[in-house]
Amino acid sequence: MAMTLRLTPDQDRALILLAEAQGSSKHEAAVRAIMAAANRLLNDAAVAELARDIIPGQAALEARIRQARP
Repeated sequence: MAMTLRLTPDQDRALILLAEAQGSSKHEAAVRAIMAAANRLLNDAAVAELARDIIPGQAALEARIRQARP
């Protein structure tokens, strides 16, 4: 599926630098960045779930941290 990605000049420069570092196109660099972010998010959620199940008091501590955040 096609979509248009609108970037600020700073975001575009960051994407150019990322693509150059990877030796890829800007499109491929953006796709890789999206996949990496999704994987980190899912992995972090899995680790948090395991911690809640394994570490006593982890769920309560996590709840207190969430309440303390603005």
